[in-house]
Amino acid sequence: MVMIFTLVTAVQEKLNEIVDQIKTRREEEKKQKEKEAEEAEKKLFHGTPVTIENFLSWKAKFDAELLEMKKKRMKEEEQAGKNKLSGKQLFETDHNLDTSDIQFLEDAGNNVEVDESLFQEMDDLELDDAEDDPDYNPVAPGSDSD
Repeated sequence: MVMIFTLVTAVQEKLNEIVDQIKTRREEEKKQKEKEAEEAEKKLFHGTPVTIENFLSWKAKFDAELLEMKKKRMKEEEQAGKNKLSGKQLFETDHNLDTSDIQFLEDAGNNVEVDESLFQEMDDLELDDAEDDPDYNPVAPGSDSD
C-alpha cells in the first residue's frame, strides 16, 4: 500500500512537470508568434529612405503608369461607345466652342422667336399684391422703404 502511494505520487509529480513544460512551451510559442507579427508590422512601416533621385525615378514610373491607365480607359470607352466628353472636357479640347454661341446668334441675325403661348397669363398666376394685405404698412419699421 505504501509502495503504490509512492508510485502514484511520483507519477503525479512527473505528469504535473510535463503539463507545466507544455504550458511554458505554448506560452513561449505564443510570445514568439506575437514577436514575429510585431516585426512584420514594423517592416511594413520601414521603407527605403526618400532621396531626390529615388523620388524622381518613382515619379517618372508613376506618371507612366498613370498615362497608360488613362490610355487604356480611353480605349475601353471608345470601344464601348462611351466617348462622350463632359462640357468641361469639350471646352478644354475645342476652344472654338467659347464663341460658338455668339457666332450662332450673329448668323441668325439676332432674331429670336418667342412663343408666348408657352407662358401663362398674368391673371392666372394668383400674385398677392402688397396693397391687398390689411397688415401692410409701407412706413412701418422693417419695411423695404427704409
